[in-house]
Amino acid sequence: MTSIKKYIGNLFISTRFYLSVGSCIVLFIVSFFYAPLFIVPEICFYVIVVLCFIDYFFLFLICRSPQVKRLTADRFSNSDENKVTLQITNVMPFDLYLEIIDELPVQFQKRDWVLLQHLKARQQKNIVYKVTPIERGEYHFGNIIVYVKSMLGFLMRRHDIAAECMVPVYPSFMQLRKYELLSKTTIQSEHGNKRMRKIGHSMEFEQIKEYVRGDDIRTINWKATARKSSLMVNNFTDEKSQQVYCLIDKGRLMKMPFGNLSLLDYAVNSTLVLSSVCLQKQDKVGLITFSNKMGTVLAADRKPIQRANILQLLYNQETQFLESDYEMLYLQIRSRIKQRSLLILFANFESLAGLKRQLNYLRSIAKHHLLLIVFFENTELKQLSSKPAANLEDVYIKTIAEKFAFEKRLIVKELSNHGILSILTSPENLTVNTINKYLELKARQAI
Repeated sequence: MTSIKKYIGNLFISTRFYLSVGSCIVLFIVSFFYAPLFIVPEICFYVIVVLCFIDYFFLFLICRSPQVKRLTADRFSNSDENKVTLQITNVMPFDLYLEIIDELPVQFQKRDWVLLQHLKARQQKNIVYKVTPIERGEYHFGNIIVYVKSMLGFLMRRHDIAAECMVPVYPSFMQLRKYELLSKTTIQSEHGNKRMRKIGHSMEFEQIKEYVRGDDIRTINWKATARKSSLMVNNFTDEKSQQVYCLIDKGRLMKMPFGNLSLLDYAVNSTLVLSSVCLQKQDKVGLITFSNKMGTVLAADRKPIQRANILQLLYNQETQFLESDYEMLYLQIRSRIKQRSLLILFANFESLAGLKRQLNYLRSIAKHHLLLIVFFENTELKQLSSKPAANLEDVYIKTIAEKFAFEKRLIVKELSNHGILSILTSPENLTVNTINKYLELKARQAI
């Protein structure tokens, strides 16, 4: 059975063979009406048969399988373009024509991926293509299937090259480099914010230095002045090691899709970037996920490994299709977070009534911590409300869309009335708006 599969099961007929045989058939049909022409298709048929035998001899008795190797990164970044390299080597002393099929993971739902290549004798090629995952999790690549043709091109031989591998897809860690420079400034001004002057000064001591004109006389250190016999002042620096917790709601409303990602994926990507910015600002970062029951709880820390811990925990977060329990969240925060902290809650409220069901718990959290709620603007409703109405049905649709959009603004006002900070943002601007708000609170020393 192995020999049958090797010499017959892997044999495939190319398009060139069918075209050649079809041409012979046409000539045979014509020769029935013009007898002297019969010798032409007969000769062509025998030539095709001989060439097929020669082609078979080359492919199955002489030609060896080309070497194909898939090179990928250890992990992929969700919602970003990731490179995959196919390293192909022709080990034979003659040219080969290849038809390559890479068995992509089922998440991509792509079954027509074919690559045509011509390799000269002893030639090696590196072919790079890009994939964009839209879900976190494990992506399993299959084998690489190569159909080899000689220069005659009548037959093809199939080679199955074992290349199965699993590549985990993590939250978008590529965005960390994108926002690295942003974290070194106070505010990103291109999105409509402006640099803010700090109010007052921090009380975290840095050093004692000699007084120069312009220094605040209120910071004079009289004991050091007495020892040095010259005016000495205290220097202060920004307060560091403040606690920042990212709270991610994994309830049913976070399953809503925008573009190719769910709201949860947007929140996960933003949390990863924000945690990196906070660590660069030397703040302690923690993580809490929840739905109808508690999920992951990571205590705030500023060690360099904290970023890797957050990345690993965010990798497995999935949306639950149940209502989130904010009472349980409040109790967990009270028991686990003893120090006043900045809590950034990624959630989604579609109606004012939905907010009011959870408002008492949010107000209780805000009494002990600085609470910032980040929720999402429905961009599709915004497009509907700005679209001109052509008939009565469009008027109804536009009115309902404006009603829902107005209710989102009412949610912002209701939170503000109770002293709770909020950000209403479109999903694509979530990361930059959240970072801007964090840097603003940091500049105001509100944390």
